[in-house]
Amino acid sequence: METDLLAKFRPVAAPQIIEDAYSADQFERMVGVINREGPWTLILAQHFKTPEEVIATTSGSVPEGFKPTWDMFLSPVFRGYFAKGSTSLYPELEDCFFNKRFLDLARGYWGAKYAQPESMLFNLQGPCPMGGMPHIDGTRFRGVDMDNSPTWLLNTMCKSTLFKPWQAKKAQVIAWYYQGSVGGGFHYWPEGPGNPYQTIEAPMWGRAVVVENEMMYHTAQANGPEAMRRPAGLDITSTIETDPDHAGGWRISTEGQVIQQIPAIESRYLFHWNAQVFMDLDELKLTLDHKDDLSHERVFDTFIADLRQRGIAFEVPSDPMHDAAFIGLLTRVYDHGFPTHMPTEPLTPLAA
Repeated sequence: METDLLAKFRPVAAPQIIEDAYSADQFERMVGVINREGPWTLILAQHFKTPEEVIATTSGSVPEGFKPTWDMFLSPVFRGYFAKGSTSLYPELEDCFFNKRFLDLARGYWGAKYAQPESMLFNLQGPCPMGGMPHIDGTRFRGVDMDNSPTWLLNTMCKSTLFKPWQAKKAQVIAWYYQGSVGGGFHYWPEGPGNPYQTIEAPMWGRAVVVENEMMYHTAQANGPEAMRRPAGLDITSTIETDPDHAGGWRISTEGQVIQQIPAIESRYLFHWNAQVFMDLDELKLTLDHKDDLSHERVFDTFIADLRQRGIAFEVPSDPMHDAAFIGLLTRVYDHGFPTHMPTEPLTPLAA
């Protein structure tokens, strides 16, 4: 991987740790919505159509011609949304989403004048292996975002740094609630995957980071008893919902069959609040006026021109958005490399 590409790929600032991100009442209301509105599907099922698209979001790539499968990536982590499109989906959570404290943190993190809350999601899991290879979160660009584009494309645009002038400035407040005894922390690579990682350790209850996760590789630390981390029968169609037989617990099902029950003590919640920031009024107006938006045609023309400038031989696809071979080519060309330092998974303490 070219060192100049990685040199351009850095978050605007190091993660800032805060405590007590939400009040006890806010937490209970958020969990109440999760209980009431389930079942919830896997993160993978919501954001990716093929295994090749998953690879495009991570560090490292696979050899040309290798055919990845879902089994390579399946992890029992489920997702839902509290807010989308700057709109709270549940009136009882509006104070969590339109959060004055978080807006102040986002502006301060960037040194920006304006901030707009965009979305708010949660991840729900029980015991789980490490969250795969370090990855970046899907960002947005003026004219190209998650409403009209797949996650793999947004992340590859981000990793290439070719579209930096159009990339939105983002800030997240990511909070965790986990009281289990094994793992459950957050690994991140603030200087890129070629440099050492850092870990925010669990147990934690309301600890959060202010961060730009679109420009920083990260992944979840493994958590819970090893024997429960890979439930037999987990499938891309699996769902999670509250367990009516165990207070505070959850159950995972595949095709209507319960494959795992998760006790309350092993439940891990992640709440991900996301905002776009604008350094000044001119930047805000440029975004709102849509006078310099990207189109998909312009994006792929830019990729194709860059590939040709690099001297790479390839066939221009008729449908570059969904062509697996072309996705694989872009993934390899703009790959940031495998991490040189990877965490080991925490193990269950031996009985005395």
